[in-house]
Amino acid sequence: MVDRIDRLRWALLAAAVAVLVTFLLVQKQSTDVSYGQAPTAADPIPEGSAGELSGATVPSAEQLTAMVKAAPVVRLPGAIATWDDQAVQAAAGRAGVRVIVAPPGLPEDARDRVKNVEDATVQVIGTEVTGGALQASPDRASEWMHEFATGDVTESLTTLAAHLNHQPDAPDQPALARRDPTAAELAEVTAQLRGTGRYIAPGATLKDAPATTAAFPGAQPLYVALPQQPAGQPLVHFGPALAKEFPGRPIVVLYGQWVEYDGPSAAAFSEVVTASFYGQFADRLSTYAYPQRNVLGAWLDRVTAIRYAGLFDRPLPYTPFDPLRVALPVLPWLFAACAVGFLVLSARRVVRPDHPSGAGVPTRLAGLTALAVEVSGLTDGASAAALTRGITQLTAAREAFTGKLPDSHVHGLLDSAEADLGTTADLLRRPEYRPAEYLRGRLT
Repeated sequence: MVDRIDRLRWALLAAAVAVLVTFLLVQKQSTDVSYGQAPTAADPIPEGSAGELSGATVPSAEQLTAMVKAAPVVRLPGAIATWDDQAVQAAAGRAGVRVIVAPPGLPEDARDRVKNVEDATVQVIGTEVTGGALQASPDRASEWMHEFATGDVTESLTTLAAHLNHQPDAPDQPALARRDPTAAELAEVTAQLRGTGRYIAPGATLKDAPATTAAFPGAQPLYVALPQQPAGQPLVHFGPALAKEFPGRPIVVLYGQWVEYDGPSAAAFSEVVTASFYGQFADRLSTYAYPQRNVLGAWLDRVTAIRYAGLFDRPLPYTPFDPLRVALPVLPWLFAACAVGFLVLSARRVVRPDHPSGAGVPTRLAGLTALAVEVSGLTDGASAAALTRGITQLTAAREAFTGKLPDSHVHGLLDSAEADLGTTADLLRRPEYRPAEYLRGRLT
């Protein structure tokens, strides 16, 4: 029994050490970085390589300054931004604003020339609205729709004008009005979609649509590309009507640089894609004149990334079971349990020794002598002989202890006496008189 407890105690200590070493070894950290697709500082992506420059030009700085002094609003050829002039004047207050409006897709030097016109309160390049060191940008889908579908920058312009002139914030711009397509409009678009899978309206910059895409696995989407729509007019809502004509097919509609989706799982991820895509790319889309093919490609890539993230209708890819990843959180608790077990068993051994040899010579000698006296009245025959041998060993041990012989010698004599007394208990068939049991009772 005692040996088993000792073995358990040391086994717990060994397990605690092994768990601690294992836990420390797996704490190493590693970094896996790939620069395979990232442009390097020595190889930057040149401006205009994605077709985002429109080729438009602007007058010289002197000419721009003279134009702004002559009129409160200067609209350069190719400008696409529009706004509600009454709302802007109300937001600006008595001070008013002087606005210069430039086309999108200007090179950097031309943009700097427009922004450096000192007499202009606000500069609008494409649909980017700036004034001095400030820039006003939409942050909601309804505002992005105004800007990228119709070129309406009323929200940004009123916000910036009110701020520059220390006026109260202007009221939010109402959401863009929508209308269903007429029968003729729907028939025209539907006929081309049935034939080619795409409809490209006059004025749209989309030349071709991708033949395949991973954004919608198992179904080829239908594409409708429209140019920037007139501001102040309801936007034709093609998506729901086309979804009824082509059930189960993804429908992608472009209004200028605004992309909408209708079809399977539209309610699940369409708003997430819109917020993610325009939240990241709105600044560049407002400044440059990207072709619709580039905008559509980037939008499809974002749909692919979000759908393959497992957030919506695609299952997560299979990952094999990793026992180490599952076991790691348990290791500190396992170590603590082993350490506590070892400490408890060690304290028990100190407070209540489980083996007579754990006691000192006087304790063992006194205990075994008391046992010999107690069983002396019960022995006869073979048991009496065993008891006599035990008493002889006890006498020798007492003399050795009195003579101050080494403890190891005395313990050896006591071990022999204990063995003889154990034999006596066995012959008497009284297990309670076995030395281990008897001495345990005395020590407790």
